[in-house]
Amino acid sequence: MKTRIGILGLGGVGGYFGGLLAKAYFESDVIEIVFIARGETQKAIAKNGLKIKTDTDEMTVFPSLVSDNPDEIGNLDYLICATKTYDIETSFESIKECISATTTILPLYNGVDATERIQVVFPKNTVLQGCVYIVSMIESPGIIKKVGSYEKLFFGSQTVSISRLNELQSIFENANIESYLVENIEETVWEKFIFISALASATSYLNENIGGVLNNPEYKEFYISLLNEITAVAVAKGLKLPNDIVAQTITKLEKSPKDNTSSMHRDLLAGHKTEANSLTKYVVNEGVKHGIATPVYQKILEKLS
Repeated sequence: MKTRIGILGLGGVGGYFGGLLAKAYFESDVIEIVFIARGETQKAIAKNGLKIKTDTDEMTVFPSLVSDNPDEIGNLDYLICATKTYDIETSFESIKECISATTTILPLYNGVDATERIQVVFPKNTVLQGCVYIVSMIESPGIIKKVGSYEKLFFGSQTVSISRLNELQSIFENANIESYLVENIEETVWEKFIFISALASATSYLNENIGGVLNNPEYKEFYISLLNEITAVAVAKGLKLPNDIVAQTITKLEKSPKDNTSSMHRDLLAGHKTEANSLTKYVVNEGVKHGIATPVYQKILEKLS
């Protein structure tokens, strides 16, 4: 039987990495890639495939199936989730019957509480932890634009058998996905969260792109204040982070495209719903829980609310 992998959420993350999987396993005898999509995205991909554009080239890929019909999708061995954090619970409603007790779920969200939230919905399932570093976005339905060359996927679990994890890592490697199976996955996810939470909060509050934040001394200091607050929260939670995590995060930002911004800022500018609850409010709430003051995050939350 084929190993069946569903991709839920065909935005910048799910569309890009799902696209690499679809390209690698097109007409494969052992692996089937299913895009779970509806509306204009489903129509566009069914008709023209999924187009992925980078700085240097573009490609069009076709999954084994693109559908939102659970009868067509059938049972899944793996489900990779990459919707917005505010859609985590509702995104599963139409495909619950496609998820059996043996389905392994890999969340690739911006926040850090996805695994816990998904485990509540599917208490019997294996839910991994994961995160990605990539600058990518929807250009239009069925078209993903990736900016820059940086792309990394990290995943792991403290409870899942190493054979199951190695199987997924092999699937990624054969699709030329730069993926890393890491033992200390919670710390890795939090390192990404520190990066994206501070960036999303700062760019949204200041209405500036990355270059605008870095090139203005006052704005950069504002951003660093956010890094210090969220790092203090992480330490209070007992996470073992690098001693120079703030400096490392600043370096990551300095290596990012200066004319780009966070997805939350893009959503805010477009008048769309944002991930402020997962990226900003979560830090404030965890600070209260662990007795850590987060006044800069609180200021941003009040404005975004």
